[in-house]
Amino acid sequence: MALIDALKWRYATKKMNGQAVPQEKVDYILEAAKLAPSSSGLQPYKVFVVTNPELKEKLRAVSFDQSQVTEASHVLVWAAWDGYSIDKISSVFERTTTERGIPASAMDEYKQRLWGMYEPLGQEWHANHAAKQAYISFGLAIAAAAEKEVDTTPMEGFIPAEVDKLLGLNELGLKSVLILPLGYRDEANDWLVNLKKVRTPQADFITEIK
Repeated sequence: MALIDALKWRYATKKMNGQAVPQEKVDYILEAAKLAPSSSGLQPYKVFVVTNPELKEKLRAVSFDQSQVTEASHVLVWAAWDGYSIDKISSVFERTTTERGIPASAMDEYKQRLWGMYEPLGQEWHANHAAKQAYISFGLAIAAAAEKEVDTTPMEGFIPAEVDKLLGLNELGLKSVLILPLGYRDEANDWLVNLKKVRTPQADFITEIK
């Protein structure tokens, strides 16, 4: 399906039918999430893939009882770094220089300049900035799912501290940011499935400055 057609087809699915999503489609969606751009290429987030029924039940309990969490085939959780550090940045840049076959010192000047900007901004800014990067990956995953005709329900409606506990994120220096159930719409029981998609008119949405 072409991207624009896929985006017209998709909607925030309110009721899923429990059907399993083929692994090759899940892999495609995760690859799109991984390939998303991020500031300085740091990718300050990870994606957790939950299929365990008991864990999905626990996630649903801290996601305001949204049924899609347990009806979904897979539940993806984006967890962002809780802060930046020179060690984390160095680790990413070391991988970059190794894979590009260039000297390890090639990015030293940029690394120091970047950390010089980030360090004074503090932990709260760090966490918010990392979360913003996760949103880019999240958006591409939604688009990739639509291309494969896999339904999704983008979710911010959950209790982050409780999700962090369930997934052991605090110990990993991560904080949950977004949840994305993957599955297939239950057309007979989803109140939203046949309603017209409504977006801001193009004339109001786009401002051209020449």
